[in-house]
Amino acid sequence: MRHTFILFLKGVAMGGANVIPGVSGGTIAFITGVYDKLIASLKSFDLHAIKLLLKLDLKAFLTYVNFGFLFILILGAVFSLVTFGKALDYLMGLGEQQERYVWSFFFGLILASVYYVGKKIKEWDSSVVISGLIGFAIAVGLTFLKPAQENNSFVYLMICGAVAMSSMLLPGLSGSFVLILMGNYQLIMLDAIPNRNLKIIFSVGIGAIIGFVVLSRLISYLLAKHENKTISGLTGFILGSLMLIWPWKKKVFLLDVNGDFFLKKGERVVSGYEWFLPSFNQSVFTAILLMLAGYGLVWLVEFLGRRSLHQ
Repeated sequence: MRHTFILFLKGVAMGGANVIPGVSGGTIAFITGVYDKLIASLKSFDLHAIKLLLKLDLKAFLTYVNFGFLFILILGAVFSLVTFGKALDYLMGLGEQQERYVWSFFFGLILASVYYVGKKIKEWDSSVVISGLIGFAIAVGLTFLKPAQENNSFVYLMICGAVAMSSMLLPGLSGSFVLILMGNYQLIMLDAIPNRNLKIIFSVGIGAIIGFVVLSRLISYLLAKHENKTISGLTGFILGSLMLIWPWKKKVFLLDVNGDFFLKKGERVVSGYEWFLPSFNQSVFTAILLMLAGYGLVWLVEFLGRRSLHQ
């Protein structure tokens, strides 16, 4: 029972991470020690699994795909997606200073993730370093891309689901940030999921399933054949994502063809950021404390992950 509850909490952490632009559920899976098992379980949805289903041998099917593990983990993630989306929307709406505090906490969380993912690299050479630099450059480059406009078509929502859910499999890739770039973050993460819009959730869900099945096989291959370079690239990606989460930045808003702010449900749409260094004061001190709290939380999650693996 205790093991099940801890697994559920890991799912909650993964789901919560997927709501936050710049934070990756895959990073949480990595540092909590469930990443390899998650990839292996998702990869097991193959032709043999389909044959077991067609034979109506449900017991063998559930065992083969490690259903108990996946169900608890995904249940925690879904619970977090539904509840945390509303909480994050509320916190971000309290004001600029409160929003900075939220970013500060997650900056510390991701900074710690760089260390805990990077330390899994077993051997270093020039190719591993280059892989890390490439991952870093791609992540930084993504922060300068301009977002598309919202699109609620069935096919586009499927593509959003496939791409966004890949963040649960790729440490360092933020599904929420990708949704911002694709123009559907507000529609999916802050409207459809918290308010249970089944039409949109169904479309995104189909894409997510396709993304899971295809990407789990690709990642399994890369980790088996090029483990150190793959982890190095992911580490660089996580490090580069810190630029997006830097608390002290000014929002740049998307403009329409008339030069007015492009309105969506009464809100201006963020198209980018301008970064700056703050002058030290009480609010900056509070932000630093929140960074340390975020770092400490990752340490605690990683510690509990290691303990559960040895039990």
